[in-house]
Amino acid sequence: MHFLKNIFARFFALWAFLVFITPMLIILPFVWLIGLIDEPKRTFIFINLSRVWIKLFFCFSFVRRKYIGKDFFTPGENYIVVCNHNSFMDVPICSVGIPGANRTIAKISMSKIPLFGLIYKRGSVLVDRKNNESRKASFSKMKAVLDLGMHMCIYPEGTRNKTTNTLQPFHDGAFKLSVESGKSIIPALIFNSKKIIPPNHFFYFWPGKLEMHFLKPVSLSPNETFLELKERVFKIMNDYYLLHNNQ
Repeated sequence: MHFLKNIFARFFALWAFLVFITPMLIILPFVWLIGLIDEPKRTFIFINLSRVWIKLFFCFSFVRRKYIGKDFFTPGENYIVVCNHNSFMDVPICSVGIPGANRTIAKISMSKIPLFGLIYKRGSVLVDRKNNESRKASFSKMKAVLDLGMHMCIYPEGTRNKTTNTLQPFHDGAFKLSVESGKSIIPALIFNSKKIIPPNHFFYFWPGKLEMHFLKPVSLSPNETFLELKERVFKIMNDYYLLHNNQ
């Protein structure tokens, strides 16, 4: 059975690739055109275009979605959303699932992919993590995103979690950003993305159900440092994941 599943998963991967690319190519000219529009309206339009694209992708790739906790986003407020990262499926469910306009911190190398790179850049704050100047510039750009009233989505683990641990240790950026901007953090957890695209499999896709849970906003306590805030958010997310995974 395992052998047969691997074979079918490759066929599903090819089909998922096709239903990902086809609507992407259709919206690509519009994504290019909105580059003429100023922020934050540009990102608002981009996210709505992306919602149509990703809805088609999930529908035709037989992936079901469920969001919990969207009511924690207070209308008129914007947040730093910190999310776990297990699979390539995380970005599609996350960026279009966050209510309102938002941008995601993302590695610059992906922006060099032909055609897809344009879409990637429209929805991201790009960073070269090996370059100190790039990291400093990305921090300023994330603050600018928040100043424009948009949400900023950050994967504090820094990269996909290929370990058996619930979460990898968090980097500091999201929590320094919260301290400096005064914006609250909304922890978010994605469930089952490893089952659909396992991080250690090549060209593998298995349809299933994705869930994204937004948790209660976490505000900086008086005299709390960014390191203490980071530890507090890590514990909240880790405890929640352990309680709700596989339920």
